[in-house]
Amino acid sequence: MDVMDRKIIALLQAEGRITLTDLADKVRLSVSRCQRRVRELEAAGVIRGYRAVVDAAAVGFGFEVLVFATLSRPDAVTEFDVALADVPEVIEAQRLFGEPDYLIRVVTADLPSYQQLYESVLIHLPGVRSLNSTIVMKHAVHPRPLPERPSREGGASPAYRA
Repeated sequence: MDVMDRKIIALLQAEGRITLTDLADKVRLSVSRCQRRVRELEAAGVIRGYRAVVDAAAVGFGFEVLVFATLSRPDAVTEFDVALADVPEVIEAQRLFGEPDYLIRVVTADLPSYQQLYESVLIHLPGVRSLNSTIVMKHAVHPRPLPERPSREGGASPAYRA
């Protein structure tokens, strides 16, 4: 991945609906060369898809919970992953090192609907030993594009170093 690929990625993250012509113009490539690079990034799995950013509350999912899950046994991971993927209210989940085993983002309409989901689905997921729920009060930083390049020196990005 070179500087040009990073520029293309940065622009597509900021403007997912940008036309190929506009993208090529902004990165100063011909349309055909830009299209080839975008296709290569897609084929390599660097660009995994395109989607709209939706306000969850505006479509009825105004209640968000972070759930920390600890499994009762290590061999339950695969079965837990499969079952978790089948829960539509789970919008994101990460497997963690140590305890807890998972961090899970869940959205529902309100507290009663979360309680219903918790009691009827979440506590019955395979291998669950314990769940700890934390209600999201507000998003201090909304999901955003990745930085243009990873820091190799450790610490903060160059813009925040003293």
